[in-house]
Amino acid sequence: MRSNGGEEVATVAGGCFWCLQPLFQELQGVKEVEVGYSGGTVVNPSYRQVCTDTTGHAEAIQIRFDPEVVSYDRLLRVFFSVHDPTTLNRQGPDVGSQYRSSVFTHSPEQEASAKRVISDLEMEGIWDAPIVTEITPYTTFYRAEEHHQDYYLKNPTQGYCRAIITPKVAKFRTQFQAELKP
Repeated sequence: MRSNGGEEVATVAGGCFWCLQPLFQELQGVKEVEVGYSGGTVVNPSYRQVCTDTTGHAEAIQIRFDPEVVSYDRLLRVFFSVHDPTTLNRQGPDVGSQYRSSVFTHSPEQEASAKRVISDLEMEGIWDAPIVTEITPYTTFYRAEEHHQDYYLKNPTQGYCRAIITPKVAKFRTQFQAELKP
């Protein structure tokens, strides 16, 4: 999906949105990353509602990016390397359908890309189990409450951040050093 200024939008879910946002914010070509909810049936849900596992929404991130700098396929490759796409409704200690692995496609081209990237990853044998990431057409993204935006940047010493997110960020920076913003 093209937006103003030649930007495109990608929407993905891969566990806790607090974990994904700081990673994608550091990638060259990424202009903005917001956390929110997608894929469910409740209009404008709250975090508390999504955590009940009854809204159908996943914790998601919406990425605005410059496709001249970073392609959609590359964003997907990064996405599949920073979470476990083989676990159904779970990422590490986080369990429930709100933590599922999903790609919400904004166009037929994005859908084809997502299917191709998953097929390529499965052929490469990177994961020991099949990828269970759902690919569904994008409908709506509800921006999460303000205190969830940039949660890791605002709360780096909070217990979950120190134990779960900080190691993930460190690994990400090592793995994608050449692709990070200066």
